[in-house]
Amino acid sequence: MISLWLILLVLFELALAQYEHLGYPPGYPDPEQEHYIAPQLSPDTPRIQLRLAGDKRKHNEGRVEVFYNNEWGTVCDDDFTIHAAQVVCRELGYLEAISWSPSSKYGKGQGPIWFDNLHCTGKEKTLALCPSNGIGVSDCKHSEDVGVVCSDKRIPGFKFVNTLPNHNLDIQVEDVRIRAILSSYRKRIPVTEGYVEVKDGGKWKQICNTEWTQLDSRVICGMFGFPGERKYNARVYKMFARRRKPTYWDYAVNCTGNEAHLSSCKLGQASSLKLNGTCAGGLPVVVSCVPGRDFAPTSMTGFRKAFRQEQPLVRLRGGAIVGEGRVEVLKNGEWGTICDDSWSLLSATVVCRELGFGTAIEALSGGRLGQGMGPVHMNEVQCTGFEKSITECVFNKEALGCSHEEDAAVRCNVPSMGFQQSLRLSGGRNPYEGRVEVLVERNGSLVWGTVCSESWGTMEAMVVCRQLGLGFASNAFQETWYWPGEVSADNVVMSGVRCSGTEMSLSHCLHHGAHLSCAKGGGRNAAGVSCSETAPDLVLNPQVVEQTTYMEDRPMFMLQCAHEEDCLSSTANQVPANSYRRLLRFSSQIHNNGQSDFRPKAGRHSWVWHDCHRHYHSMEVFTLYDLFSLNGTKVAEGHKASFCLEDSECDEGIEKRYECANFGDQGITVGCWDTYRHDIDCQWVDITDIKPGDYIFQIVINPNYEVPESDYTNNILKCRCRYDGHRVWMYSCHNEVTSPNIA
Repeated sequence: MISLWLILLVLFELALAQYEHLGYPPGYPDPEQEHYIAPQLSPDTPRIQLRLAGDKRKHNEGRVEVFYNNEWGTVCDDDFTIHAAQVVCRELGYLEAISWSPSSKYGKGQGPIWFDNLHCTGKEKTLALCPSNGIGVSDCKHSEDVGVVCSDKRIPGFKFVNTLPNHNLDIQVEDVRIRAILSSYRKRIPVTEGYVEVKDGGKWKQICNTEWTQLDSRVICGMFGFPGERKYNARVYKMFARRRKPTYWDYAVNCTGNEAHLSSCKLGQASSLKLNGTCAGGLPVVVSCVPGRDFAPTSMTGFRKAFRQEQPLVRLRGGAIVGEGRVEVLKNGEWGTICDDSWSLLSATVVCRELGFGTAIEALSGGRLGQGMGPVHMNEVQCTGFEKSITECVFNKEALGCSHEEDAAVRCNVPSMGFQQSLRLSGGRNPYEGRVEVLVERNGSLVWGTVCSESWGTMEAMVVCRQLGLGFASNAFQETWYWPGEVSADNVVMSGVRCSGTEMSLSHCLHHGAHLSCAKGGGRNAAGVSCSETAPDLVLNPQVVEQTTYMEDRPMFMLQCAHEEDCLSSTANQVPANSYRRLLRFSSQIHNNGQSDFRPKAGRHSWVWHDCHRHYHSMEVFTLYDLFSLNGTKVAEGHKASFCLEDSECDEGIEKRYECANFGDQGITVGCWDTYRHDIDCQWVDITDIKPGDYIFQIVINPNYEVPESDYTNNILKCRCRYDGHRVWMYSCHNEVTSPNIA
């Protein structure tokens, strides 16, 4: 019996020993920072507590709410200034105020309006010391509730003190982290498992798990960009808890599971610690999160690729960075949008989690991330927050009165992947432009270098701007001699870069690897970009193509200018002037549904004059027109240069900005469209040589991606085309390849 006990003891010691080398990450425990001293208030100062509330906000901004006399209320915007905002932010533990917002920007509050006509100097220790009409004396309505935006940085050593006992308050803690302990998780990116720690008084502290529930873990995972939580091996963490004495935070936490951030949860009871500093009957809180499919550990990539993913029911379009975009849902084989009536953070979070992200940071309305096309599938969506899909939420199928100007969008929390640390822009006039420099490993050390600019284009620039969180690419440069970058980073360290445009990091694109090949070299010929927060988005109108299609036989002598511009099939080169060409003619109406104007890549100084047609081309190939057999073989083709890119018509309330007449500016304004009429030269496909039958007709706008757009997937229009030798007609025209009856 004794020998059995000894064997078990040895096995236990061995189990501990295998984790001995791991310890805590370097720097644990953290050094103490400046000691925070809570302001001393005289006994006659009214005792209040503050919090930031409201929807569609970050943790450091929101409606100012005051707890006084056992009731939460608000603050009126009359006479409110940045000085008052300064007092609010410092009382909440932030270094300073950035701005303030009147007229209930963060929604209308409830309860009394505790403060009106505040006159703060900015130096008061509490809002209650600012001169005002008196607590509770106000003639305001909640439509005048004031909001503030505080700095991200906290006051060093700030410690939240609950001066109002027996009351649940919003947590005023924004410094939260998941601290990986096991070596297998410390090496992973992103960090998905570890202790939950909050920064209080300049120290990182753990939370006692006595009152912790799965709903609390769900909130932590969601705020770090993960769609869900899972179980973990508790025995391993118990071993660590025995070997290290944790420092616990003073409070428990009560979350409903739908909060976007821990700061929106309620405080639970004060932690009940034993004399030895451990929490009664509990251990430090540990969470283990499930990463979305785009952020799963790379070791599983090969296995995931072996299986075909299910067709998603939801997608995001038009967003500048990963995890944001206009929400589109698939119904009856057709993608459509969601009307923003009743659109909320809860519904947005369901979308985010469904797509493999965390909770929603923002629920955007009013077509803020561009307008979609097609039907509006859902209206007045109302979710509980726990649905697996937005399609499970309660909604109104009728969308009467809803236009694409009301398309709903989301911004989601995404995991921190560290991509920004391996890329920078150097030498530009502002943070949005410059020579692209990447951090790579060479001979065992990390060095900065440039990217070879050969074949560098819009798609590669798009990935750079997304990786840096700077939005969309507005230009891709193959020469950067005018940007003095870091001399120590002149050497080329990446060449042969080819991106599809959807990658999250430039390193994910195809490239040569360690075997570089760059004839031009780096320095002045390095790749560069300029980025923009907005981009245009061109979309064709399918109905116009269907309604305007017809066939025309036209004599060659009337097609000389078009022939000069290569708008006829090659067989036209050998035919007499009195012969005829058979043309498939149609109109194309091109809408700009994006957030900025569509402008030609080339400036007017480099536009090409075509003497026969007496006009300038600002883009040699603006659209491609192709006719395919049902098995996908191209049988006829055409193309259209942008000889006149202008605003033909605009939505109500939008003025035309571009007109080609008199060598005017070319472009398409947001909310406007350019119509290429069926009766102009080259607006056709030469079908003289094809046989009667069924075909697929395709139009591609901006085919060479010369001009950056927020969404290239909607640049293709396809139709079924029937030609019987005497007539031709189009049917089933639609944007994108989504319909099952189109190849």
